Parts: sequence; structure tokens; C-alpha cells
Amino acid sequence: MVREDGKRNFALRESGGEETSVFSGNTPRQAALKAARRLEPGSSEDEAERVELRLREKGTEKVHIYDGWAWEETAPDDKPDWMPSEITEANVSKKGIEHLDE
Repeated sequence: MVREDGKRNFALRESGGEETSVFSGNTPRQAALKAARRLEPGSSEDEAERVELRLREKGTEKVHIYDGWAWEETAPDDKPDWMPSEITEANVSKKGIEHLDE
């Protein structure tokens, strides 16, 4: 379901089917990136653990499936004063879409 501001809500599904968090974004990938930033970060992108993220679009039976990973990185030199010196970066790779039969 699309909100007035054009964003859609996606519920993060755990392996048992329970939905623990909701992320919003214009696209499923945008919501998946937000979810991936909450993962335990690795020391580098290559060493980061890949975790399957399953996001159900609210109001539909579509589940978007991604592999997500996060890592620590040094903040850029032109960072604002409030930003810490170490930041968490994230990336996702789409695996596919499933339709629930519930």
C-alpha cells in the first residue's frame, strides 16, 4: 500500500513468520538497505556476514527476499560535526519475490 508521501511499508519477517520491524521506502531495496544497516557490522565489506532479509510489503502477500550485509567504515573527511568517525555502511542483493499463501 502506498502512503500519501509515495512511500511503502515493508515488514521484516523472521524465520518463524513473525514480523518484528517495519521499514519504509519508495522501493523494496530502499527498505532492505535500512534493515541491513541494523545488522551486526563486519570489519570490512568482504568480511561481513551475508544475512537473508525477507520483507513483506504491507497490504500485499508479496515477500521481497534479499541478502544483506553491513560493515564498519571510516567517515569521509568532509563529514558533519555530529557524525561519528566510524560509520556503518550496508548493501543488499535481491534474490527474488515470493507470494504468501496465507
